[in-house]
Amino acid sequence: MKPFRYERADDVSSAVTALVEEPAAAYLAGGTNLVDLMRLEVATPEVLIDVRRLTSDRIEELPDGGLRIGAAVPNSDLAADDRIRRRYPVLSRAVLSGASGQLRNLATTGGNLLQRTRCAYFQNVTTPCNKRQPGSGCSALEGYQRDLAILGSSPACVATHPSDMAVALAALDAVVTVRGTDGERGIPLTELHRLPGDTPERDTVLERGELITGVELPPPSQLTTASRYRKVRDRASYAFALVSVAAALDVADGTVRDVRIALGGVAHKPWRATTAESALRGAPATRESFRDAAAAELAPARPLPGNAFKVPLARNTLVSVLLELLEERR
Repeated sequence: MKPFRYERADDVSSAVTALVEEPAAAYLAGGTNLVDLMRLEVATPEVLIDVRRLTSDRIEELPDGGLRIGAAVPNSDLAADDRIRRRYPVLSRAVLSGASGQLRNLATTGGNLLQRTRCAYFQNVTTPCNKRQPGSGCSALEGYQRDLAILGSSPACVATHPSDMAVALAALDAVVTVRGTDGERGIPLTELHRLPGDTPERDTVLERGELITGVELPPPSQLTTASRYRKVRDRASYAFALVSVAAALDVADGTVRDVRIALGGVAHKPWRATTAESALRGAPATRESFRDAAAAELAPARPLPGNAFKVPLARNTLVSVLLELLEERR
Protein backbone atom coordinates (compact mmCIF):
# COMPACT_ATOMS: atom_id res chain seq x y z
CA MET A 1 0.00 0.00 0.00
CA LYS A 2 1.35 3.41 -0.94
CA PRO A 3 1.70 6.16 1.72
CA PHE A 4 -1.23 8.54 2.17
CA ARG A 5 -2.28 11.39 4.42
CA TYR A 6 -5.27 11.05 6.73
CA GLU A 7 -7.58 13.96 7.55
CA ARG A 8 -10.76 14.19 9.59
CA ALA A 9 -13.14 16.94 8.45
CA ASP A 10 -15.16 18.92 11.00
CA ASP A 11 -18.37 18.95 8.95
CA VAL A 12 -19.80 18.02 5.56
CA SER A 13 -19.01 21.39 3.98
CA SER A 14 -15.34 21.25 4.95
CA ALA A 15 -15.11 17.65 3.71
CA VAL A 16 -16.53 18.65 0.33
CA THR A 17 -14.14 21.59 0.08
CA ALA A 18 -11.16 19.45 1.03
CA LEU A 19 -11.94 16.82 -1.61
CA VAL A 20 -12.40 19.41 -4.33
CA GLU A 21 -9.10 21.06 -3.46
CA GLU A 22 -7.18 17.77 -3.38
CA PRO A 23 -7.28 16.10 -6.82
CA ALA A 24 -5.89 12.82 -5.44
CA ALA A 25 -8.14 12.64 -2.37
CA ALA A 26 -10.91 10.16 -1.52
CA TYR A 27 -13.62 9.94 1.12
CA LEU A 28 -13.24 7.24 3.78
CA ALA A 29 -16.25 5.89 5.69
CA GLY A 30 -16.28 2.18 6.56
CA GLY A 31 -13.41 1.49 4.19
CA THR A 32 -14.46 -2.10 3.51
CA ASN A 33 -14.00 -1.67 -0.25
CA LEU A 34 -11.60 1.27 -0.51
CA VAL A 35 -8.94 -0.20 1.78
CA ASP A 36 -8.96 -3.47 -0.18
CA LEU A 37 -8.44 -1.55 -3.42
CA MET A 38 -5.62 0.44 -1.82
CA ARG A 39 -3.88 -2.77 -0.79
CA LEU A 40 -4.08 -3.94 -4.40
CA GLU A 41 -2.92 -0.49 -5.60
CA VAL A 42 -6.04 -0.26 -7.75
CA ALA A 43 -6.88 2.89 -5.78
CA THR A 44 -3.97 5.12 -4.82
CA PRO A 45 -5.35 8.21 -3.07
CA GLU A 46 -2.81 10.58 -1.58
CA VAL A 47 -5.28 11.90 0.99
CA LEU A 48 -8.09 10.13 2.83
CA ILE A 49 -10.82 12.38 4.24
CA ASP A 50 -12.68 10.62 7.05
CA VAL A 51 -16.43 11.28 6.76
CA ARG A 52 -17.70 8.45 8.96
CA ARG A 53 -18.91 10.78 11.73
CA LEU A 54 -20.14 13.61 9.52
CA THR A 55 -23.42 12.11 8.35
CA SER A 56 -26.27 10.58 10.33
CA ASP A 57 -26.06 7.00 11.59
CA ARG A 58 -29.81 6.90 12.29
CA ILE A 59 -32.97 5.85 10.47
CA GLU A 60 -35.59 8.58 10.85
CA GLU A 61 -39.28 8.97 10.04
CA LEU A 62 -40.18 11.40 7.25
CA PRO A 63 -43.32 13.56 7.34
CA ASP A 64 -44.90 11.61 4.46
CA GLY A 65 -44.48 8.28 6.25
CA GLY A 66 -41.29 7.24 4.49
CA LEU A 67 -37.90 6.76 6.10
CA ARG A 68 -34.57 8.55 5.82
CA ILE A 69 -31.50 6.35 6.18
CA GLY A 70 -28.40 8.26 7.21
CA ALA A 71 -25.35 7.63 5.05
CA ALA A 72 -23.40 6.41 8.09
CA VAL A 73 -25.97 3.78 9.14
CA PRO A 74 -24.10 0.46 9.28
CA ASN A 75 -25.44 -2.26 7.01
CA SER A 76 -26.11 -4.53 9.98
CA ASP A 77 -28.22 -1.87 11.73
CA LEU A 78 -30.17 -1.21 8.54
CA ALA A 79 -31.03 -4.88 8.02
CA ALA A 80 -32.06 -5.34 11.66
CA ASP A 81 -34.25 -2.24 11.96
CA ASP A 82 -37.82 -3.36 12.67
CA ARG A 83 -39.33 -0.66 10.44
CA ILE A 84 -37.21 -1.77 7.50
CA ARG A 85 -38.05 -5.42 8.08
CA ARG A 86 -41.80 -4.77 8.27
CA ARG A 87 -42.26 -2.01 5.67
CA TYR A 88 -39.50 -2.81 3.17
CA PRO A 89 -38.54 -6.48 3.62
CA VAL A 90 -36.85 -6.55 0.22
CA LEU A 91 -34.22 -4.13 1.55
CA SER A 92 -33.52 -6.03 4.76
CA ARG A 93 -33.13 -9.30 2.87
CA ALA A 94 -30.86 -7.72 0.28
CA VAL A 95 -28.52 -6.28 2.89
CA LEU A 96 -28.34 -9.58 4.79
CA SER A 97 -27.35 -11.40 1.61
CA GLY A 98 -24.27 -9.21 1.16
CA ALA A 99 -20.77 -9.76 2.56
CA SER A 100 -20.31 -11.21 6.07
CA GLY A 101 -21.63 -10.19 9.46
CA GLN A 102 -18.32 -8.58 10.37
CA LEU A 103 -18.23 -6.50 7.19
CA ARG A 104 -21.87 -5.48 7.55
CA ASN A 105 -21.06 -4.14 11.01
CA LEU A 106 -18.52 -1.77 9.49
CA ALA A 107 -19.86 -0.99 6.00
CA THR A 108 -22.05 2.10 5.68
CA THR A 109 -25.14 2.85 3.61
CA GLY A 110 -23.38 5.50 1.53
CA GLY A 111 -20.28 3.40 1.00
CA ASN A 112 -22.27 0.35 -0.03
CA LEU A 113 -23.77 2.29 -2.93
CA LEU A 114 -20.35 3.46 -4.11
CA GLN A 115 -18.43 0.19 -3.99
CA ARG A 116 -16.47 -0.59 -7.12
CA THR A 117 -16.90 -3.59 -9.39
CA ARG A 118 -15.40 -6.92 -8.35
CA CYS A 119 -14.30 -7.72 -11.92
CA ALA A 120 -11.09 -9.74 -11.64
CA TYR A 121 -9.36 -7.63 -14.29
CA PHE A 122 -10.25 -4.37 -12.57
CA GLN A 123 -8.61 -5.67 -9.40
CA ASN A 124 -5.49 -6.95 -11.17
CA VAL A 125 -3.17 -4.06 -12.00
CA THR A 126 -1.11 -6.24 -14.36
CA THR A 127 -3.98 -6.51 -16.86
CA PRO A 128 -5.58 -3.88 -19.13
CA CYS A 129 -8.83 -2.41 -17.78
CA ASN A 130 -10.63 0.63 -19.14
CA LYS A 131 -12.32 1.25 -15.80
CA ARG A 132 -9.00 1.37 -13.97
CA GLN A 133 -6.93 2.91 -16.77
CA PRO A 134 -9.07 4.51 -19.52
CA GLY A 135 -8.03 3.54 -23.02
CA SER A 136 -6.02 0.48 -22.01
CA GLY A 137 -8.61 -2.07 -23.17
CA CYS A 138 -10.98 -4.58 -21.57
CA SER A 139 -9.32 -7.89 -20.70
CA ALA A 140 -12.65 -9.44 -19.77
CA LEU A 141 -13.88 -9.49 -23.36
CA GLU A 142 -11.53 -12.37 -24.12
CA GLY A 143 -11.07 -13.65 -20.59
CA TYR A 144 -13.04 -15.05 -17.66
CA GLN A 145 -16.64 -14.03 -18.25
CA ARG A 146 -18.85 -15.86 -15.75
CA ASP A 147 -19.57 -12.83 -13.56
CA LEU A 148 -19.94 -10.24 -16.31
CA ALA A 149 -22.82 -8.14 -17.65
CA ILE A 150 -25.48 -9.24 -20.13
CA LEU A 151 -27.39 -5.93 -20.27
CA GLY A 152 -26.25 -2.36 -20.94
CA SER A 153 -22.58 -3.16 -21.47
CA SER A 154 -20.29 -1.65 -24.09
CA PRO A 155 -17.10 -2.61 -25.94
CA ALA A 156 -15.25 -0.60 -23.30
CA CYS A 157 -16.53 -2.48 -20.23
CA VAL A 158 -18.64 -5.53 -19.33
CA ALA A 159 -18.27 -5.34 -15.55
CA THR A 160 -21.21 -5.61 -13.15
CA HIS A 161 -22.15 -3.56 -10.11
CA PRO A 162 -21.75 -5.60 -6.90
CA SER A 163 -24.20 -4.01 -4.44
CA ASP A 164 -27.21 -6.01 -3.24
CA MET A 165 -28.57 -3.03 -1.31
CA ALA A 166 -28.61 -0.86 -4.42
CA VAL A 167 -30.76 -3.39 -6.30
CA ALA A 168 -33.40 -3.35 -3.57
CA LEU A 169 -33.31 0.46 -3.36
CA ALA A 170 -33.76 0.69 -7.14
CA ALA A 171 -36.93 -1.40 -6.88
CA LEU A 172 -38.20 0.80 -4.05
CA ASP A 173 -37.80 4.09 -5.95
CA ALA A 174 -35.40 5.35 -3.29
CA VAL A 175 -33.81 8.79 -3.60
CA VAL A 176 -30.18 9.45 -2.67
CA THR A 177 -29.40 12.82 -1.08
CA VAL A 178 -25.97 14.31 -1.73
CA ARG A 179 -24.14 17.48 -0.69
CA GLY A 180 -21.65 19.23 -2.94
CA THR A 181 -20.21 22.65 -3.66
CA ASP A 182 -23.58 23.79 -5.04
CA GLY A 183 -25.55 22.59 -2.04
CA GLU A 184 -27.81 19.57 -1.62
CA ARG A 185 -29.69 17.65 -4.29
CA GLY A 186 -31.66 14.43 -4.57
CA ILE A 187 -30.85 11.73 -7.13
CA PRO A 188 -33.22 8.83 -7.82
CA LEU A 189 -31.30 5.64 -7.07
CA THR A 190 -32.05 4.43 -10.57
CA GLU A 191 -30.13 7.43 -11.94
CA LEU A 192 -27.18 7.39 -9.53
CA HIS A 193 -25.11 4.77 -11.34
CA ARG A 194 -24.07 4.95 -14.99
CA LEU A 195 -23.85 2.46 -17.81
CA PRO A 196 -20.26 2.24 -19.09
CA GLY A 197 -20.52 3.68 -22.61
CA ASP A 198 -17.13 5.09 -23.59
CA THR A 199 -16.28 6.25 -20.05
CA PRO A 200 -16.52 3.21 -17.76
CA GLU A 201 -14.16 4.83 -15.26
CA ARG A 202 -17.15 6.94 -14.08
CA ASP A 203 -19.35 4.72 -11.95
CA THR A 204 -21.89 7.38 -10.96
CA VAL A 205 -23.29 10.78 -11.89
CA LEU A 206 -21.80 12.37 -8.76
CA GLU A 207 -19.79 15.51 -9.32
CA ARG A 208 -16.34 15.89 -7.81
CA GLY A 209 -16.67 16.43 -4.08
CA GLU A 210 -20.31 15.38 -3.75
CA LEU A 211 -20.90 13.32 -0.63
CA ILE A 212 -23.85 11.00 -0.05
CA THR A 213 -25.64 12.15 3.12
CA GLY A 214 -28.63 9.82 3.15
CA VAL A 215 -31.20 7.71 1.32
CA GLU A 216 -34.93 8.43 1.42
CA LEU A 217 -37.54 5.70 1.05
CA PRO A 218 -41.09 6.46 -0.13
CA PRO A 219 -44.04 5.82 2.19
CA PRO A 220 -44.73 2.11 2.68
CA SER A 221 -47.65 0.52 0.86
CA GLN A 222 -49.12 -2.87 0.10
CA LEU A 223 -46.58 -3.01 -2.70
CA THR A 224 -43.47 -2.44 -0.58
CA THR A 225 -44.56 -4.70 2.25
CA ALA A 226 -45.08 -7.56 -0.24
CA SER A 227 -41.52 -7.57 -1.53
CA ARG A 228 -38.73 -10.10 -1.81
CA TYR A 229 -35.06 -10.35 -2.69
CA ARG A 230 -33.39 -13.45 -4.08
CA LYS A 231 -29.70 -13.81 -4.81
CA VAL A 232 -28.30 -16.61 -6.94
CA ARG A 233 -24.59 -17.14 -6.35
CA ASP A 234 -21.88 -19.79 -6.45
CA ARG A 235 -21.66 -20.12 -2.66
CA ALA A 236 -24.28 -19.91 0.06
CA SER A 237 -22.58 -16.89 1.63
CA TYR A 238 -19.93 -14.24 1.04
CA ALA A 239 -20.28 -14.32 -2.74
CA PHE A 240 -21.46 -11.75 -5.25
CA ALA A 241 -24.59 -12.32 -7.28
CA LEU A 242 -24.58 -14.12 -10.58
CA VAL A 243 -28.17 -12.89 -10.78
CA SER A 244 -30.37 -11.26 -8.17
CA VAL A 245 -33.99 -10.13 -8.21
CA ALA A 246 -35.68 -7.49 -6.07
CA ALA A 247 -39.42 -7.50 -6.65
CA ALA A 248 -42.65 -6.14 -5.17
CA LEU A 249 -46.07 -7.22 -6.40
CA ASP A 250 -49.63 -5.96 -5.86
CA VAL A 251 -52.44 -8.11 -7.24
CA ALA A 252 -56.19 -7.48 -7.18
CA ASP A 253 -58.82 -9.90 -8.55
CA GLY A 254 -56.21 -11.93 -10.37
CA THR A 255 -54.71 -8.92 -12.16
CA VAL A 256 -51.37 -7.23 -11.54
CA ARG A 257 -52.25 -3.81 -10.18
CA ASP A 258 -48.66 -2.68 -9.67
CA VAL A 259 -45.17 -4.17 -9.69
CA ARG A 260 -41.57 -3.11 -9.08
CA ILE A 261 -38.61 -5.15 -10.33
CA ALA A 262 -34.85 -4.63 -10.29
CA LEU A 263 -32.11 -7.04 -11.30
CA GLY A 264 -28.58 -7.37 -9.98
CA GLY A 265 -25.51 -9.13 -11.32
CA VAL A 266 -26.52 -8.44 -14.92
CA ALA A 267 -25.34 -4.89 -15.65
CA HIS A 268 -22.93 -2.09 -14.82
CA LYS A 269 -25.63 -0.65 -12.53
CA PRO A 270 -28.69 -1.95 -10.69
CA TRP A 271 -31.04 -2.77 -13.56
CA ARG A 272 -34.59 -1.47 -13.14
CA ALA A 273 -36.77 -3.80 -15.22
CA THR A 274 -39.16 -1.19 -16.63
CA THR A 275 -40.01 -3.25 -19.70
CA ALA A 276 -41.18 -6.17 -17.56
CA GLU A 277 -43.06 -3.83 -15.25
CA SER A 278 -44.95 -2.22 -18.14
CA ALA A 279 -45.83 -5.62 -19.57
CA LEU A 280 -47.21 -6.83 -16.24
CA ARG A 281 -49.34 -3.90 -15.11
CA GLY A 282 -52.92 -4.77 -15.96
CA ALA A 283 -51.97 -8.28 -17.08
CA PRO A 284 -53.23 -11.54 -15.53
CA ALA A 285 -51.16 -12.62 -12.56
CA THR A 286 -50.11 -15.94 -14.07
CA ARG A 287 -46.94 -17.88 -14.74
CA GLU A 288 -47.38 -17.22 -18.46
CA SER A 289 -47.58 -13.46 -17.99
CA PHE A 290 -44.56 -13.51 -15.71
CA ARG A 291 -42.52 -15.49 -18.24
CA ASP A 292 -43.54 -13.23 -21.11
CA ALA A 293 -42.58 -10.13 -19.13
CA ALA A 294 -39.22 -11.61 -18.12
CA ALA A 295 -38.51 -12.59 -21.72
CA ALA A 296 -39.32 -9.07 -22.92
CA GLU A 297 -36.97 -7.54 -20.35
CA LEU A 298 -34.12 -9.83 -21.34
CA ALA A 299 -34.65 -9.61 -25.10
CA PRO A 300 -31.90 -6.93 -25.47
CA ALA A 301 -29.38 -9.08 -23.54
CA ARG A 302 -26.04 -9.49 -25.27
CA PRO A 303 -24.23 -12.17 -23.28
CA LEU A 304 -20.67 -13.29 -23.85
CA PRO A 305 -19.85 -16.98 -24.45
CA GLY A 306 -18.89 -17.47 -20.81
CA ASN A 307 -22.03 -15.98 -19.24
CA ALA A 308 -24.85 -16.87 -21.66
CA PHE A 309 -26.35 -18.99 -18.86
CA LYS A 310 -27.30 -15.75 -17.09
CA VAL A 311 -30.14 -15.07 -19.53
CA PRO A 312 -32.25 -18.14 -18.64
CA LEU A 313 -31.08 -17.87 -15.03
CA ALA A 314 -32.37 -14.29 -14.74
CA ARG A 315 -35.62 -15.17 -16.50
CA ASN A 316 -36.34 -18.21 -14.32
CA THR A 317 -35.35 -16.45 -11.10
CA LEU A 318 -37.63 -13.51 -11.83
CA VAL A 319 -40.57 -15.77 -12.63
CA SER A 320 -39.98 -17.81 -9.48
CA VAL A 321 -39.85 -14.73 -7.24
CA LEU A 322 -43.05 -13.31 -8.74
CA LEU A 323 -44.83 -16.64 -8.25
CA GLU A 324 -43.75 -16.71 -4.61
CA LEU A 325 -45.08 -13.19 -4.08
CA LEU A 326 -48.34 -14.18 -5.79
CA GLU A 327 -48.71 -17.18 -3.51
CA GLU A 328 -48.21 -14.97 -0.45
CA ARG A 329 -51.12 -12.82 -1.63
CA ARG A 330 -53.53 -15.74 -1.65
